[in-house]
Amino acid sequence: MDRQAPLVVWFEDCNKESVPVVGGKNASLGEMINAGIRVPPGFAVTTTAYQRFCDEAGISGDILGALDGLDHQDSAALNQASAAIREMIESPSFSWEFEDHIAEFYRRLAKRCLLPAVPVACRSSATAEDLPGASFAGQQETYLWVRGADNVLDKVRKCFSSLFTPRAIAYRVKMGFPHEQVAISVGVQKMANSFTAGVMFTLNPANGDRSVIVIDSNFGFGESVVSGEVTPDNFVVNKVTLDIIKKTISRKGVYYTVDPETHASTCREIPTERQTAQSTIDDDIIELAKMGKIIEKHYGRPQDIEWAVDKDMPTTGNVMILQSRPETVWSDKKRETGGAPKKSVMDFMLDSMMKGKKIT
Repeated sequence: MDRQAPLVVWFEDCNKESVPVVGGKNASLGEMINAGIRVPPGFAVTTTAYQRFCDEAGISGDILGALDGLDHQDSAALNQASAAIREMIESPSFSWEFEDHIAEFYRRLAKRCLLPAVPVACRSSATAEDLPGASFAGQQETYLWVRGADNVLDKVRKCFSSLFTPRAIAYRVKMGFPHEQVAISVGVQKMANSFTAGVMFTLNPANGDRSVIVIDSNFGFGESVVSGEVTPDNFVVNKVTLDIIKKTISRKGVYYTVDPETHASTCREIPTERQTAQSTIDDDIIELAKMGKIIEKHYGRPQDIEWAVDKDMPTTGNVMILQSRPETVWSDKKRETGGAPKKSVMDFMLDSMMKGKKIT
């Protein structure tokens, strides 16, 4: 381990070459910031910090010992190993140096955002996640609306330990990824105070059609959409003309927002009169589609993107990208050859001009 490597780095100092240091999610955030995409500011607690913490706590060998010989189909053994390892990681204290680094970066982030005790999202970012051809996404934990240095430190420790959830352990065993070669970073990102949020695919996730962008949304934080707790509003946008060619407005029962008393994320019922209202306006849908095209072009492959409309920001710049990862279901399938010739860009534009905007 390089003891001179940084414990904490700003997102804008990361890029696609930084995956071994900050994991796939944080490296992607740095890439997007440097490509001119609007991303909430933040910093990454590096894999060096994680490895140094484990070494200083004397638990590195014990972790590997608890993982030895596990069968990915033995749920009881996986749960037992996960509980033991997470206790090992969450019990020891951080060093003063470690705490000072994170607290200082958090103070600077609050100053950047002009918000004392700025609310942040603490997101796990493993070195083996967000890889094309693998489905590591969602195996580690994310904590929303975290305020204060002590709470951030607590959530960083919990993110570290989430590298060893039963699901994550089982998947690495099944896929043959050596546990000792997978490390974890934690992104600490200004929390988007979302009026509405959701996910965006730069292809149709139902059939792999790359001529469209598909956007799902609900009121509040994106957690209700990502977790599947609601049937979100669905928008299909022509990738060439940026026309909204299909709308499906669903009845949405709940949303996540901040509790003004506890200052924590909480689930609330949507008032009956708003449950069938369109959660994201057309202008923001089109702005999202434009950003999705830029991100897909930057990475050279379809993307699975989380986004939010931040009500704390001016309306001319309140559509924010929270993270982007490669789409892995359709992207790796061979493109069909033969058959009818594909429409050109000019064909799409002429069709739109002749038929007008079709909204259903």
